Amino acid sequence: MLELSGIIILGILAQWIAWKFRIPAILPLIIIGLLVGPLASEFFSADGTKWIEPIWNGNKGLFPGESLFHFVSLAISIILFEGGLTLKMNEIKNVGPVITKLITLGSLITFVFAGIAVHYIFNLSWEISFLFSALIIVTGPTVISPILRNIPLKNDVSAVLKWEGILIDPIGALVAVLVFEFISVGGGHSFTFTALIEFAKIVLFGSTFGFAFAHALNFSLKKGLIPHYLINVFVLAAVLGVFVLSNSFAHESGLLAVVVMGMVLGNFNANYLKEVLYFKEALSVLLISILFILLAANINMNELLLIFNWNALILFGIVILLVRPLGVLLSTVNSTLKLNEKLFISWVGPRGIVAAGIASLFGLKLAKQGVQGAEYITPLVFMIVLGTVLLNATTARFFAKVMGVFLGKSEGILIIGASEVSRLIAKYLVDKNREVVLIDTNIENIKNAQELGLKAMEVDIHTDELIDDIELNNVGYLMALTGSAQINDYAIKKFKKQFGENGAFRLKAKDENGTIENGHDDILFSESHDFISLSNVAVNYPFVNEIALKSAQEFKAFFNNAKDNDEMVPIFIKNGNGRLDVITNSTKESTTFEGETSIVYLGKKI
Repeated sequence: MLELSGIIILGILAQWIAWKFRIPAILPLIIIGLLVGPLASEFFSADGTKWIEPIWNGNKGLFPGESLFHFVSLAISIILFEGGLTLKMNEIKNVGPVITKLITLGSLITFVFAGIAVHYIFNLSWEISFLFSALIIVTGPTVISPILRNIPLKNDVSAVLKWEGILIDPIGALVAVLVFEFISVGGGHSFTFTALIEFAKIVLFGSTFGFAFAHALNFSLKKGLIPHYLINVFVLAAVLGVFVLSNSFAHESGLLAVVVMGMVLGNFNANYLKEVLYFKEALSVLLISILFILLAANINMNELLLIFNWNALILFGIVILLVRPLGVLLSTVNSTLKLNEKLFISWVGPRGIVAAGIASLFGLKLAKQGVQGAEYITPLVFMIVLGTVLLNATTARFFAKVMGVFLGKSEGILIIGASEVSRLIAKYLVDKNREVVLIDTNIENIKNAQELGLKAMEVDIHTDELIDDIELNNVGYLMALTGSAQINDYAIKKFKKQFGENGAFRLKAKDENGTIENGHDDILFSESHDFISLSNVAVNYPFVNEIALKSAQEFKAFFNNAKDNDEMVPIFIKNGNGRLDVITNSTKESTTFEGETSIVYLGKKI
């Protein structure tokens, strides 16, 4: 009882530590697992036993017999299903050639060269070597995001790292599953024609079950055959059912089935998907917290000693300094990325939760089958995971500065709300080569913005989705332009520190006395224009214009004329060198006229 509750408490504590110090959760989880497992038995325990013993050894242990193996299998199936849900085929089409090459050519280079390296360094069989290399293909958003969250980078660089992590997670898992199953059917020895037939059966049954049950589940949910309050637990039961059923028809095909099921289900345009994904993410956090403490604690000291040598350090160096850079450089040939940006992307490649989880599962399974060298899989992958996470977490910011990709000032603009007013302002800014991101919960507003070539995302500001998005690292200005005063105020309070370092502004609320004398120096554009009046101007005169002013008198007269004007609203001040300053109560009061000053305004052309 104490051990079981201790694992859950320590797991959630590790997750909180990761959140508080903005590090990948896998780092404290594995360290805690090692401390209560092999390190406790070697250095801390008086009787030489582990503080947490995952497998029953005759005296103590949480899981008797093969129970741990079954628990890990089911937990990994849920985690892989959740990863599959995040893979959108349209995202692969839209991310551009660099990311497409990274998840194809880059993965192939890692698979081949890391496999060759570990084969010759540790004298492992080719089968085990390529299983290891397949496992370390995966990076994953859960480790990328915390490391880069507070490093302001050029949008192209952060986008490449973000989408590589998201897309390669399920793809790398699928490759690892296929390699493992190919090894399993051969028993680690010669691959006969019969073994190849068995492998084909695994692929056939796994993909067929995953595809068929994804469609059946989608049909049931869309037709309302499952009540709303049962949707999440029904999907969970379906995932476990497909995993077990597929395994019963073709041994070891269950993991492939759930990955395919997640991928297929995630690409349906269905309203229930977001809720299912939130539930699966929450469940995955709990499972991961338990799983990695158990898996790390289950490692024995003699397994750690297998990699406590120079060979492990040489392998780590080859993966970090040769294999990763080679994959990135070849994948970015003829791209718009500069050499310093390519080198930074090469440096940042932490391996994550999926790699470590599948490695532990496959290590247990292959060791049980008596496959030679299987005992190296878990410690080697854990070494790569811990090493890359620690290296990137401690050096990414410094390396970004050395490579010249660290942005001294965040100039991007985040606009809350994608209404007609927001779209007109965003289009003007984008045409002036500014980075702008629009967010809204209204899908029609998002589609209209995207049709204009604007970057727009369907996001609810009450979630933490924006906080974890590394593509927004270069945002330094926040503009809340929705029709709800409550949402505008909430957005400013929640995101000002992260996205408003250079300025956080909002629209005047209806009937609000928005003068600077009343402490409202964050009111945008005009103290007399709220969302409704702005929207009326945008509907009647959907244009953003500029007017050059020749004197301070003209400057003052323009603003006096703009008060309560239903045909125009000043939005920016543009000086002679092209710099734009957003108009607020404070800027109108403090700005002095300079030569070649222009006013950018929304409305009827003067």
